[in-house]
Amino acid sequence: MGTILIRNGSVLTMNDSRELLEPGYVLVEDDRIVEVGRWPLEEGEARLLSRAERIIDAGGMAVIPGLVNGHTHLFQTFLRGVSDEFRLSDWLRQVIWPGSLAMEEEDFYLAAMIGCIENLKSGATTIMDHHYIHTFEGNTDGVLQAMRESGIRGYLARGGVDLSYEERLREEEEDIFRRTEEALERWDGEAGGRLRIAMGPLNLYGCSRQFLERAGRFSRERGLIAHIHVAETSSQIENTLERFGLRNLELVEASGLLGPSTQVVHGIWLSDRELELIRDAGASVIHCPVSNLYLASGVARVPDMLEAGINVALGTDGPGSNNCQDNLEVLKFTACLHKLDRMDSTVLPPMQVLELGTRGGAKALGREHDLGKLAPGMKADIVIVDLQKAHIAPVHRISSALVYNANGNDVHTVLVDGRVVVSGGRCTLVDEAEVIRRAQSRVDRLRSRLAASYPAYAQRG
Repeated sequence: MGTILIRNGSVLTMNDSRELLEPGYVLVEDDRIVEVGRWPLEEGEARLLSRAERIIDAGGMAVIPGLVNGHTHLFQTFLRGVSDEFRLSDWLRQVIWPGSLAMEEEDFYLAAMIGCIENLKSGATTIMDHHYIHTFEGNTDGVLQAMRESGIRGYLARGGVDLSYEERLREEEEDIFRRTEEALERWDGEAGGRLRIAMGPLNLYGCSRQFLERAGRFSRERGLIAHIHVAETSSQIENTLERFGLRNLELVEASGLLGPSTQVVHGIWLSDRELELIRDAGASVIHCPVSNLYLASGVARVPDMLEAGINVALGTDGPGSNNCQDNLEVLKFTACLHKLDRMDSTVLPPMQVLELGTRGGAKALGREHDLGKLAPGMKADIVIVDLQKAHIAPVHRISSALVYNANGNDVHTVLVDGRVVVSGGRCTLVDEAEVIRRAQSRVDRLRSRLAASYPAYAQRG
């Protein structure tokens, strides 16, 4: 990896004072940031230039901490855009379940690789993949292999359901925990610590109380993140009220699954009391605004959460309900959704939205100490965004340009662990064209197998 000097850019540090160094520099040594400052230096410029093995001129560009995609389902890159007119329950039955069941082992690797490429190229250096399709023994390994090869910092929440769901996707409780143990032994801490395993009960309507309680104990004993869909639709609240007399988050808390390492995904239909439970536990909410709009699931109470002191991170959700993985696009949707919902244009200014995408994501992972800002000692997860585009320039405020103007196509360079994984808008470790060619060929086969039984897969126009 060596020593890399990024100079002459607008460095938005996201440090405690949200300092903007314009122009500034970031000096990287191996996997860490060692210096951040203004450029050019009054003294010491020659020292930096001679020390650097590689110099990246970021003139006209913004230099920011890597974004954290707090929730996705990478396998769904193979299912994006199959149909865009279903409610959540119908979407699962007509698109996601048949598609995922028809996917073969190689498909999960290719789908994940496409997803990793897209995440990196849209500014996410870290992703949390909620992986719950275990139709082949090698599915999970394929996803993690794609993470390793692409160079992304990847967390995989090993998902599962043991109760009511699509029958062919259920697993026995013992199998879920045995396979999670196997994933931990094989993958946790691999690739120099870039790959991590989390506990991921899929949702509350597909899991028994016994399974949820065991998942709570399992994650606490092993110090794992617990990542779970909660209160995504109003019908899910009715489900747990009918079964247990508890709302969704109340069931999470009663099962012992709520704590500082818990990630509440979506959290749309939460009561005031449930927000208090999240706050008191020190848990985080992963907000996926594009997916919530796409499926008409509702609007999460993000301003209320922030006012209550709850940590909020951002996610794209899976490509099946987004349909892309553009992490910069998520910033704009976050801001606009809540301005409209509150009928208040002052809600969620750009810098606060950037905080959710960087520091909020880092905190949700328990990584405030080394991710989410540009400062000495932090991991060298850095994104450089080209602002010299007709849809961005001229620029008054860097934060506004990033949130409201930029999109994934504007990402120029990405570093993860001090390694350049995107340069000039192209991945450096992966043959993108070959991955896309292979993926399209596999998807064409998938469609041909499903078209007769599922009309959504037969449509082309």
